[in-house]
Amino acid sequence: MPVTVRLFARLRELAGADELQRPVAAPATVRDVWEGLASEWPAIAPYAPSLSCAVNAQYARMTTPVADGDEVAFLPPVSGG
Repeated sequence: MPVTVRLFARLRELAGADELQRPVAAPATVRDVWEGLASEWPAIAPYAPSLSCAVNAQYARMTTPVADGDEVAFLPPVSGG
């Protein structure tokens, strides 16, 4: 099933895109989507423990189910002043 993945900040830089279309096998969770991305771009893998996630613009956990056509967003911690 296709999902839209949105990447922000450093994740966007490492993947070279802010929005991606990715197929995932049902049933799927946010973690399944993340693991697919991390296998494609290993440099993003270390961000997993500190990520914020959202499904369809609602904050979510890695265990949140993902359905056909959902938008999954990954937001790393951001620093600045």
